[in-house]
Amino acid sequence: FMTNSPRTKALGQIWAGWRKEYVARTPDTAEKNTDRSSVFEKIFATNSEPNKDNYVLWQGSYCAAVLNLYPYVSGHVLVLPKRKVGDLANLDKEEYLELWEGVRLATQAIQSAYKPDGINIGVNIGEAAGASIPEHLHVHCLPRWKGDTTFLTSVAESRMIPETLSSSWDRLQANWPHEPL
Repeated sequence: FMTNSPRTKALGQIWAGWRKEYVARTPDTAEKNTDRSSVFEKIFATNSEPNKDNYVLWQGSYCAAVLNLYPYVSGHVLVLPKRKVGDLANLDKEEYLELWEGVRLATQAIQSAYKPDGINIGVNIGEAAGASIPEHLHVHCLPRWKGDTTFLTSVAESRMIPETLSSSWDRLQANWPHEPL
């Protein structure tokens, strides 16, 4: 919004064309998709090693860490089991232990790469809890800074990400702890 007050500055525009595919999705498009596998299953179906093309940062025997394609902030990592499972209670013991080891490694990489004031770690189990892919459990790990929420989040329901996913991948990969499990 704008007023005629001389003290009010016009709001600028922030262009993020790479998000067009996400905002252009419609229920009709989703229903026509006959491939019901999640984006995570597609990544691991090829048994892909970590690389910038698939945004996989780390891969263990049962779990992996990937960049969030629609991040809240730069450095937003998802740690998840490779197997399609929607709830912590349904993880095998090995998957459970490796999942939390992956979260530990992700937080170390985030701290080293971004030097944040804090880190949010969260799991949304089920659609009602906010899970965007409820059939495939994933743990969000993201850096946070004092005052990092801008007017965009509260007024425009948008976020401004200051670096590309490729840049985030480079930064996190360079800082990923390469220690044996």
